[in-house]
Amino acid sequence: MRTYLRLYADRSADARAALPWKEIPYGDTPAQRLHFFPATGPHAPLQVFIHGGYWQELSREESSFAAPGFVAKGAAFAALGYGLAPAHRLDEIVAMVRNAVLWLFQHAAELGVDPRRIFLSGSSAGAHLAAMCVMDGWLPPALHPSDVIRGACLLSGIYDLEPLRHTYVGEQIRLTAAEAAHNSPVRHVHGDLPPLIVARGDNETAAFAAQHAQFVSSLTRAGTPVIDLVVPARNHFDLPLALGDPETPLGRAALAQMGLLPPPDNPAPEIRSCRLPW
Repeated sequence: MRTYLRLYADRSADARAALPWKEIPYGDTPAQRLHFFPATGPHAPLQVFIHGGYWQELSREESSFAAPGFVAKGAAFAALGYGLAPAHRLDEIVAMVRNAVLWLFQHAAELGVDPRRIFLSGSSAGAHLAAMCVMDGWLPPALHPSDVIRGACLLSGIYDLEPLRHTYVGEQIRLTAAEAAHNSPVRHVHGDLPPLIVARGDNETAAFAAQHAQFVSSLTRAGTPVIDLVVPARNHFDLPLALGDPETPLGRAALAQMGLLPPPDNPAPEIRSCRLPW
């Protein structure tokens, strides 16, 4: 695992060395910062990446590794930072990430971003946080998640938090039954979600595979446009490194979701599609 974390950090540093970028505050605390990589042209789509780490590790500093792939295709890219547990409760973390997404939507024009083409991605706990952003009930009146978020790509996510309560992770973040209930995306699926890619590597633990299958099933029953993507020869930690890479199944799916690659005429064999959003 630590090898992959170093790889995230090294590739993110390489991205910052190669591309124009700036650190932007979206809130009042030092944790509420993001790294923003502008697109090469105006009115660009934006890919927002939310890091994982069981809500306790990593930061925006290790989260820019996918920026070059998206910028090369004409998109802007943002790597979100947020406060970590146990200093912050899960409710606070979810609120911070949601506030960051809303801030980006409200400031899209000054960033050169098309507010109608904001896309989210996240890995592991970051996929959970991205999924919480597409659920309803947190935006100002008259706005719904599908107004703010055009689509999301969720990697190896945690969508039902109840099984974590009695694990070391639940103990470390002091997860209560109430927090697990209202922060479990699988319990709040509704029929007006933006199109989703729900992805995992084929070399994941049984618990992550079960979370993936349960969430895809719930989305399908609700009528959400969803691509169920299981990527061969990838695991929980190396899957995010394919994000934005058009030579990989995940990268092709994420770029096509943004309209930066043509959609496939037929889903590739590694893509098990419940319903395509194009």
